[in-house]
Amino acid sequence: MAGFLFDPAKNEANREKHGIGLDEFAGFDEGTTLTLPDTRIDYGEPRYRTVGLIGGVLHMIVFTHRDGMIRLISFRRAHEKERRQYERRRPL
Repeated sequence: MAGFLFDPAKNEANREKHGIGLDEFAGFDEGTTLTLPDTRIDYGEPRYRTVGLIGGVLHMIVFTHRDGMIRLISFRRAHEKERRQYERRRPL
């Protein structure tokens, strides 16, 4: 996996909002992931949404690539719609 980085203030804001810090991304089980481009709006850079398991629980991470690294933007438990999409595209 490429190295990853995040803004420390964003890490704390994410922890307060979602109950999980961006720094916990390392627990992602890469063998369970589904990654799709995030095309909901124009962010001015390509963004991606990855759904995968951490300790048997489905999570969603939003990230981009910058300077050869993965820049983490948001991290949380997957919503029901995301779980259904994951199950359709990548059966457990």
